[in-house]
Amino acid sequence: MMRLKVLTPLEALVDEPVAKINAEGPDGQFCLLPRHRDWIAALVPGIVGFVASDGSETFVAVDRGVLAKRGDEVLISVRRAVRGDDLATLRDVVETSFRHYDDREKAARSAIARLEAGVIRRFLELQEPRR
Repeated sequence: MMRLKVLTPLEALVDEPVAKINAEGPDGQFCLLPRHRDWIAALVPGIVGFVASDGSETFVAVDRGVLAKRGDEVLISVRRAVRGDDLATLRDVVETSFRHYDDREKAARSAIARLEAGVIRRFLELQEPRR
């Protein structure tokens, strides 16, 4: 058995013993079992599935984050996560909420970069010698 903890900035969403964990990183899906070596991986927005000690499978929709396995403890740290038993509903959460949020974040970063470039351009114009 492993102890899985899924942590967000606001709560510990999962803290229970599990027999198996399936997750997805930038290079694709992977599976962790209790006797696997220690592991650390970036996570992409998607579904983390885990099998509890009684054999039942549970799913958590996660945003970008990090998974770290050390010994029999697996920590997943993400900005946002939603737990549920209905895989279709959780997949919709990932598609509509998490990925949409990423698009808005990219747009905001782009706007900030344009503002910074404008400030720098104006600053340089002020430093040009007057003729």
